[in-house]
Formats: sequence, C-alpha cells, structure tokens
Amino acid sequence: MSGVMFSFYNFASLIDLNIGISDRLDENRSESFSIMFCDFSGISQPLVEANLKMLLRTSDSIVHYEHYYFFVMPYTDKYGCGMVEKMMEELFAKPISSAAVCYPSNGENPSELFESLHAEAKKVTGIDLDCLYSAANREP
Repeated sequence: MSGVMFSFYNFASLIDLNIGISDRLDENRSESFSIMFCDFSGISQPLVEANLKMLLRTSDSIVHYEHYYFFVMPYTDKYGCGMVEKMMEELFAKPISSAAVCYPSNGENPSELFESLHAEAKKVTGIDLDCLYSAANREP
C-alpha cells in the first residue's frame, strides 16, 4: 500500500482529475471521493511520509504543504476518513487534527471543495487553511 505524492502547485488539477474520473464512473454522483486534511505538527516529515506509505492505498493521492497534508481518497466517505484518522493517531500515538469534505456533496469544483475544507478545518480544528486559496487560484 502506498499513496502517490503530488505537488501542492498541482492540487487543483488533481481535484479536477478526480472530479472527471468520478463523473465518468459514478452516474449516481454519490460521495465519489473525499479530501482529508491532517496537521502533522510536531512529527518529522520523513517519519510521516514513511508511515503514510504503509497506511494509504495506491489509489490515494497525497499533497504536502509545510506540516499540512491533504489526501484525496477515491470511494471514501467521511466515515472512512474518520477510520484513516484513527489509524494515524494509533500509528503516531498522538491526536491528529483533521477535517474532511466529500465530492459532490461539499462542492462541485476545486474552488468550492477548497472553500468547504477551509470552513470545516476552521470549525473542527481551529486551523485556518488560507493556503487553499492560492491552490484554488493556480492555473492548470
């Protein structure tokens, strides 16, 4: 098992790709994929990345920005994100601040999804993800 790492610069394009795949494969438009945010402050980046490779599926995408990590997880709903969060907390033996949103229920495009994730992270964790605004405004 291993997630695939993408540049923060390509985050919006990665979301566009997942939207396109979801729309092509899922006529019901159910929660096709989730974007999960995790704050790994206080844990070294090499340790985080080594352990994520054991935890995530090859279909999952990882976007890294400073000590924040974002995961795009196909066919995963908020309940599934909660399970991933629990596994991370067990793995690192400490609480992990996280928040998640789902396509299409929380947004129809990268900008809407980033806005929803920003609001959810602020509400649940108190963390302000202003970095998502720059990701949403990048040209593909």
